[in-house]
Amino acid sequence: MSEFTIYPARRVITMNPGLPSAEAVAVQGDRILGVGDLAELQTWGDHTVDESFRDHVITPGFIEAHSHSMTGGMWTFTYVGFFDRRDPEGTIWAGCKSIDEVVARLSEVEAAMTDPTESLVAWGLDPIYLTGERLVGHHLDAVSETRPIFVQHASGHLATVNTALLAQEEITESNPTPGIQLGSDGRPNGELQEPAAMSLAITAQQKFRAALTTESAKWNFAFAARNTGHTLVTDLGGTPFTDKGLDAWKSVTSSPSFPARIMVAGSTFSTPMNPDELAQKVVELRDNPVNDKLKFGIIKLLIDGSIQGFTARISWPYYHNPPKGNAENGIWVMPPEQVVDTLEAHHRAGLTVHCHCNGDQAAEVFISAVEEVLERHPRWDHRHTVQHCQLTTPAQYARMEALGMHANIFSNHIFYWGDEHAAFTVGPERAARMDACATADRLGVPFSFHSDSPITPLGHLHVMWCAVNRHTKSGEVLGPDERISVERAMEAATIGAARQLKLDHEVGSIQSGKYADFAILDADPYEVDPMDLKNIGVWGTLVGGEKFQAGVNS
Repeated sequence: MSEFTIYPARRVITMNPGLPSAEAVAVQGDRILGVGDLAELQTWGDHTVDESFRDHVITPGFIEAHSHSMTGGMWTFTYVGFFDRRDPEGTIWAGCKSIDEVVARLSEVEAAMTDPTESLVAWGLDPIYLTGERLVGHHLDAVSETRPIFVQHASGHLATVNTALLAQEEITESNPTPGIQLGSDGRPNGELQEPAAMSLAITAQQKFRAALTTESAKWNFAFAARNTGHTLVTDLGGTPFTDKGLDAWKSVTSSPSFPARIMVAGSTFSTPMNPDELAQKVVELRDNPVNDKLKFGIIKLLIDGSIQGFTARISWPYYHNPPKGNAENGIWVMPPEQVVDTLEAHHRAGLTVHCHCNGDQAAEVFISAVEEVLERHPRWDHRHTVQHCQLTTPAQYARMEALGMHANIFSNHIFYWGDEHAAFTVGPERAARMDACATADRLGVPFSFHSDSPITPLGHLHVMWCAVNRHTKSGEVLGPDERISVERAMEAATIGAARQLKLDHEVGSIQSGKYADFAILDADPYEVDPMDLKNIGVWGTLVGGEKFQAGVNS
């Protein structure tokens, strides 16, 4: 037997029910050779004992099944979100707690810009947090009446622009595109809801997208993954399916120093290809891998919008306390009548479809589409997944279980928007059953959970904390009966997510034959107070047996 390395630890948490924990793990090359007692592993042959993690806890690397590589490029632009947030350099950006603070930060940036024609682009805005009137275009006019300004909301589903941008792109009340919000004067007020309307801000959107798809952005995405203990992260719909977009992923993941595995989803919103062409392309990429760090095989669909943006599609009684001027319900990003045929093209190709469904009305459309497609083309083990699952009902979860579907639940919403959901979007009763991990578990639906980074910060320790404790930002426990155990949260963060991505034969647990992909933690998730889960330190990761220490970008 070739020489191997043994890593003793305070504890090795394996997520393998046959051997839940151990003293040490043996690694040979990029694979796990064995797990067990240190003394027993030392009898296996020539080896080196690496004491680096003797005082740490080794777990399977966390797997994020719903995030976006734009995470790595967002900090090219100015952050104006409500919460304090850390950038890739470690700088903490204080949250903007009022409209005046948003305007002041943007004004500071605008004053430093030298080209008067360049668009000012910012991100993270969430008007639902800002008391008083809703921030719209005329507030941004106070920053500049001549420079186009584009501010993307925290959800990624809305943007607010100023009058200069409306004029530059000729966005008027006569434009038939849905999502152009009108003010009391009947003219666009600067809020653009959902992709069709946001895409009208052509120049700003081009600047925005160019920065989010660079190789540098991809590296920063992987660094963020490493810093939070993730060894595999999913780019769920952020990669243009062009030769240039795919070649960038092939280039960065081929570097031995790239610190993460990436699952790249094919998306109907990032390609001019029709569903059959896209399915064929994804199958080709899946079946002809260029390296072990780049994965394909899933498709992203997008049906509705954002609950906190009041654009998700929810069932009666619709929204609880929406802003004035909003429609009674949200926006269909994909017409419901197109879902079955689009899903069928990917289903018949043997791909797994992950569908964005924030509202329960959207979930109903996708679940019904899966049912119809399965009647036409029966297929076992498809693992089609409802993404976000924010308002998915017990009846819908029961149908999902019967159909062999998975759920990926946006647990972070409980902290970031739980108070607002109870007060404004869906009211207290529905808010208490949002992001229902316990219901999914009780009804037998396999589930993972996610951050949807950059919508909320990447990091499964925080997502676990939300699912286990369900504390809102004000400290309320929202829906205590939907809390899950730390053990179930760990499963969702590791092997559950791996199963959802059909990679559980390679990653997700620490057992012989799988990739040596580990998170190295400063404390044991099973031993700390559950309220301290989010505070556990992360040394870094091992990916394919290679060490990647948090914060070391070289």
